[in-house]
Amino acid sequence: MKTLRRIAVLATALLPLSALAQIPKSYRDVKTPALHQVPLPQPKRVQLANGMVIFLMEDHELPLIRGTARIRGGSRDVPAARAGLVGIYGQAWRTGGTDTRTGDQLDDFLEARAAKVETNGGDDSTFVRLDVLRGDFDTVFPVFVDLLQHPAFRQDKIDLAKTQANTGISRRNDDPMGIGSREAVKLGYGADSPYARQPEYSTIASITRDDLLAFHKRFVQPNNIFLGLVGDFDTASMEQKLRQTFDSWPRGTEASRTAPTEIRAAKPGVYFITKDDVTQSNIYLVHAGVVRNNPDYYPLVVMNEIVGGGFSGRLMNKIRSQMGLAYGVSGGVNAEWDHPGLFRVWMGTKSGTTMEAINAVRGEISNLTTGAFTEEELGQAKESILNAFVFTMDSKAKILNQQMTLEFYGYPANYWDQYAAAIGKVSVADVTRVARKYVQPNQAAMLVVGNQKDFDKPLTSLGTVTPIDVTIPEPGAAPAGAKPAANTAEATALVKKIQDFAGGKAAIDAVQSVRMTGTMSRVTPQGPMDMEVDMLTKYPDAHRNVIKSPNGEMTFVSTADSAFMTGPMGTQDLPGSQRAAMQSDARQELLTVLKNAEKPDYTFSLAGTEKVSYVNAQVLEINSGGSTFKWYVDPATGRILRKVAQGRMGEQVTDYTEWKKFG
Repeated sequence: MKTLRRIAVLATALLPLSALAQIPKSYRDVKTPALHQVPLPQPKRVQLANGMVIFLMEDHELPLIRGTARIRGGSRDVPAARAGLVGIYGQAWRTGGTDTRTGDQLDDFLEARAAKVETNGGDDSTFVRLDVLRGDFDTVFPVFVDLLQHPAFRQDKIDLAKTQANTGISRRNDDPMGIGSREAVKLGYGADSPYARQPEYSTIASITRDDLLAFHKRFVQPNNIFLGLVGDFDTASMEQKLRQTFDSWPRGTEASRTAPTEIRAAKPGVYFITKDDVTQSNIYLVHAGVVRNNPDYYPLVVMNEIVGGGFSGRLMNKIRSQMGLAYGVSGGVNAEWDHPGLFRVWMGTKSGTTMEAINAVRGEISNLTTGAFTEEELGQAKESILNAFVFTMDSKAKILNQQMTLEFYGYPANYWDQYAAAIGKVSVADVTRVARKYVQPNQAAMLVVGNQKDFDKPLTSLGTVTPIDVTIPEPGAAPAGAKPAANTAEATALVKKIQDFAGGKAAIDAVQSVRMTGTMSRVTPQGPMDMEVDMLTKYPDAHRNVIKSPNGEMTFVSTADSAFMTGPMGTQDLPGSQRAAMQSDARQELLTVLKNAEKPDYTFSLAGTEKVSYVNAQVLEINSGGSTFKWYVDPATGRILRKVAQGRMGEQVTDYTEWKKFG
């Protein structure tokens, strides 16, 4: 008995040792079973006789219904002279209301029902989106339909959208990363590409209500619409409801399904944008990428993960973690659905390590085309991609949107079923091959945005450096390269008459400073906002503007050598775009013009006549620093009646109704 008991105890003691021996020594030795294929629910596809494509998917988890109408046609379909039109269209479409309700009335109607109907636009399409409780669908959906079929585009909302667009233009050079991203796209596609062009004050000013109505009529036709609904409804009943709503809408003009694909990239080389108020450099490498239907797309996805996949990627691991040269670094060969994407690498580093960081990133990119990839890198990348892939399909709303995207771009409905399998088949040889084929360092344009006086070495050590001017064309500025007309004798005589009316050139030159106080009202999405303004000019070039608003008091100061602003958040240097705007406004100030009229900084020409307050005013067109504005002058007396300028917030009109003599 004792012997048997000892044997039993010994066997029991050996069991944990046996189990322990089976534990892998490394996580690399753990055998992971293949992921199970999870069948995904599919939306029902319906195509009406008029060409509208509808997707319906039930989701009874919450009493909500969400819908999206995606309409073919976007910013790449408008002429360059109307750049920014789709942005104005996308905003004023909703805020401008319908033929039967203003946008403000729609706000009240929807807010009372906790519902949303919103519009916006992009490169290749525009959207109307719906979010509503199931019980309110029958009352809110007609608003959705009314916006599709009977938008009003009321002028006041168009003006507000244009004002906000101009505000965006005025601030686009404040963020160095934003500058770099924008200009890198221009280098990659070409500045004239519909994928790279940007709105200017002049293009925004040229957009009219008729342009928006014409765009809507051209594209918002049933045969250009892809409509998806997901939520708490019965599919058969919803299909019947949609047929009753849209069957009678006649087919319209078919929008083009061919995307612009021509690329006129900048020449390979080094490009530089001066940003002298920063302590960090933003560095970009860019050249042409691929279209998503390229057979090599899947190996490229894996390569991108190996190269730029967060902290585990080669770029981040080497340049940030090991060398300590970058705040952030990422990159890869990007693909778009219907036109080539771009190969892009971005890196941010402190100014003093700019050249060291450039050499490091160039070395890593060069290694992609000459070095080897490992099975370990391949396995980690594929696992990361497949683990993340599940989150693109983890709700019925996402599944619906993915199917709509495939339909929109003409990809097979089972595309996503093939995706995981295609990623799984990628080999080290595949990744090596596509890296050598699609990563082309010698064809890349390199862009650096930063403060070159703080660089560790001059950029010229890399070769010829091409500067890029990102100055924002002033409102009313002549086209790039255009020269203002020379002064005419008639215009010069009129300027002399204005100077005499104001007291004569000697009296004008004797004025050392001018202070102007007043109030102004600015239209905002929340309504009018009144502000007190106190502007002081000390000639020749010192300016101080104090603005008091409900948000607090701001002071802006600009001199020939510096510019700063002071407000609730403290004092800081004035961003370059605001400094330029302040100086441009100063050049248009009345006494500044009259003091400097004889200098070559100003040119004057006559532009016809126009009636102002019962006076046939002579229109005097003035050009200074590339911007143009107009004075409307009584030709008999030289009295200025009106000034018109294209400001950052739209056209600015100043009427001079009373003149008083001082001194």
